[in-house]
Order: sequence, then structure tokens, then C-alpha cells
Amino acid sequence: MPIRLKKLLGTIMLIALVCIYALVATTVAVARLSESGPLAHFLFFLIGGLAWILPAMGIIRWMMIPRMPEARK
Repeated sequence: MPIRLKKLLGTIMLIALVCIYALVATTVAVARLSESGPLAHFLFFLIGGLAWILPAMGIIRWMMIPRMPEARK
């Protein structure tokens, strides 16, 4: 797959990841944290704010892997 296409697809996947993750995290926060204390809020947003980085790193790593040279016949 050409590197330009991989970067385009990776960019689209990153944008989708951030949008979906933000919606899910907000929904969970509203549903579960409404009656929690400040420590629970802090821990949720600390962990939730950092958890999206792992899948994003995987997408970025996939985008940067160079194209394998084709085998000669």
C-alpha cells in the first residue's frame, strides 16, 4: 500500500478514534460520575484522558511502517 494512502487512512482513523472515544468517555462520565466525589472524577479523567493514546500509537506506528519491497521473480 502506498505510504500516502496509509497516511490518509491513518488520519481518518485517528479522527474517528478521537471522536468516538470522546463520545464514549463523556457518556460514561455523565452516567457514572454524577454522584461521585472529586477523587473519582480526577482518577476517571486522568485515566480516561490517557487511555486513547495507546490505540492512537498503534495507528501512528502502522502509518509509519514502510512499504515492503516486492519480491523479484
